[in-house]
Amino acid sequence: MNTYRIGELASALSCSVETLRYYEREGLLTATGRSSNGYRFYNEDAVRQLKFILRAKAMGFSLEDIRELLAIRVDPKAASCGAVRDITEHKLQWVEHKIAELQRFRDALQRMVNACCGGDVPAEHCSILLALDDQHPIPGNEEHSRD
Repeated sequence: MNTYRIGELASALSCSVETLRYYEREGLLTATGRSSNGYRFYNEDAVRQLKFILRAKAMGFSLEDIRELLAIRVDPKAASCGAVRDITEHKLQWVEHKIAELQRFRDALQRMVNACCGGDVPAEHCSILLALDDQHPIPGNEEHSRD
């Protein structure tokens, strides 16, 4: 069975050595052992676990989510597929909320850009700065200008 030193593993999976150390501190990844000179090394099982962690992270799962998923992965009889689905649905709902929030940001920014003359007028009269200073409402967002 192949073993990898921490730098080799980080390089092979395009992540940093600090990321691997962080995952170890968080209890998500465990080095298979240490060499006589103190270097961490990892076997193929650790490589598969790290790939799982990195894919889950790339999908937006939090470290706590990943911790739960890893626990289920290690002992799949301890939970149901429904438990995994619940974790994933919760993440999906969070993503949908974030998308809606980003769309609101985009719309507000677009209204500010559209209201700005963008010309050589001194910035003291800039509608964007005035809107951010709450000196006048963001166009199309008057109901939220003063909370």
